[in-house]
Amino acid sequence: VKGWGDSEATEDIKKILEMANRASSRREVLHTDFLTPPVLKESMMTLEKFSDIKMAPQGGYPEAERCRLSVGHTDVFSSDLDIVAAISVTGNFEFEPCSHGDFLGAILGTGIVRDKLGDIIMQGDKGAHVLVVPELVDFLTSSLDKVGNVSVICKRIPLFALEYEPPRTKVFKAVEASLRLDAVASAGFNISRSKMADLISAGDVKVNWASVAKSNTTLRTGDVVSVRGKGRLKVGEISNTRRGKYAVDIIRFI
Repeated sequence: VKGWGDSEATEDIKKILEMANRASSRREVLHTDFLTPPVLKESMMTLEKFSDIKMAPQGGYPEAERCRLSVGHTDVFSSDLDIVAAISVTGNFEFEPCSHGDFLGAILGTGIVRDKLGDIIMQGDKGAHVLVVPELVDFLTSSLDKVGNVSVICKRIPLFALEYEPPRTKVFKAVEASLRLDAVASAGFNISRSKMADLISAGDVKVNWASVAKSNTTLRTGDVVSVRGKGRLKVGEISNTRRGKYAVDIIRFI
């Protein structure tokens, strides 16, 4: 936790560790609210060191980015719990399209805090599917009546009814002298290394959803790199070549 740069994220991770200690000492299972991907990843990596703790993330569907984390003592742990609910928000968006931000703003406008919300899965001109903590389903379905200028109807739906498309990806291998962010990202997005360094300096590049300012940031397997206006990629398996370089599998989202 000491090495985590984001102070707000550090506090979140510390709270999760404290929750894990409570769950272990009381022999019970506890659950977080929805976590951002970097906080979830760092928390799970840290909790792996606890021999008496089991954990499981749940976001409502396989590709979920925002997930709740269940932690509990190994003797009583169960991840088969109803801790994520889904809501369908429908309306006629054909002539007044609304963005992800419009839906998020409308939901937060009801008074719900962001941590109680998971992913928002856009459904084109039909509306969106929203993941939320179960205890707020009734409130949200009765309070949310408009997104932008479009009147909407909200109702709970089972998780198996969620409609989403798995992300399309292109996988290729790059051979680099180092695992620096500017080197791997320039290969992944097919732009010059100097241009990538400029984008990093301008604050247009994020690693694991957190802004980075240093081109020499070292990447590792599982890291997600996003560049404003160009998309994102994931670092896959890394191996060493006979000449001492790094062969990196790059998963580009298209």
